[in-house]
Amino acid sequence: DDFDELVVSNNDVVLKNIAEDLRNHLPIEAMFNSEHQAIQKIHQHPLPMIHVDAFLYDDDFVDSLCEEGKMSRSYCTECGSYKTASLEFISHSFSLMELKFLYQHVLPDLTGKVVVDVGSRLGAVLFAGYLYSSASQLYGVEMNGDFCQLQEMMITKYQFIDRIKVVHADICTQASLLQKADVVVMNNVFEYFLDRQEQARAWEFIACNIRKRGSLLVTVPSLKESLSKFQTDIQLSQWVEEVQLNYDVCMEKDVDREALEQIHLYKIL
Repeated sequence: DDFDELVVSNNDVVLKNIAEDLRNHLPIEAMFNSEHQAIQKIHQHPLPMIHVDAFLYDDDFVDSLCEEGKMSRSYCTECGSYKTASLEFISHSFSLMELKFLYQHVLPDLTGKVVVDVGSRLGAVLFAGYLYSSASQLYGVEMNGDFCQLQEMMITKYQFIDRIKVVHADICTQASLLQKADVVVMNNVFEYFLDRQEQARAWEFIACNIRKRGSLLVTVPSLKESLSKFQTDIQLSQWVEEVQLNYDVCMEKDVDREALEQIHLYKIL
């Protein structure tokens, strides 16, 4: 048990080191100028919103950045007055706590299994899968070339090349990869990167190709919420069955229960 604990905490350290390396290669908002659509959508949001990558910046880190004046948790509703409101934060990555919850409590033993992360971005799901699971292969599919390059850099530096592969592509070109996947992870995947029509098309493609009976689909937010925003022919009850998760198993201190409750697990019928 002591040895297991040591391995787990050592893996936490490795992930934190990767996060630090990535912070050094990214602006504070962890977005590239090449993400035109995502930047535009954040700016068009009815209330001021800021992208804070949860893998790179935990709450303590955000607090220290606020103290240094590099970030703020609030905005002024009337310039020059004391009337302020809380900024809405959005993240396109799981935090360390969410990643550990995913691999240690949500997913079963992944020995010999293939995991596909749709929109792998910084590679957090892949790196955590390498460290916290025995998945035989972890594939990240990412449309943005800048992020693919960053992931490749980390895979090489941390010697993850034997089990992690990054595919620079639109997921809608990856039918055979989805068809062989045992686990597919989709975290806030299309909403900020595709218009509504493209989102509907992508979801139709996903539903058509993730068909291996008994395989698992992890989504944030729920499928119901994602699909409620546009018209599709997807019949959820014929495609998936939701697996109820126990959000109380995460015993870490300062657990963000609300964040964990955004994670949904489905079994393919």
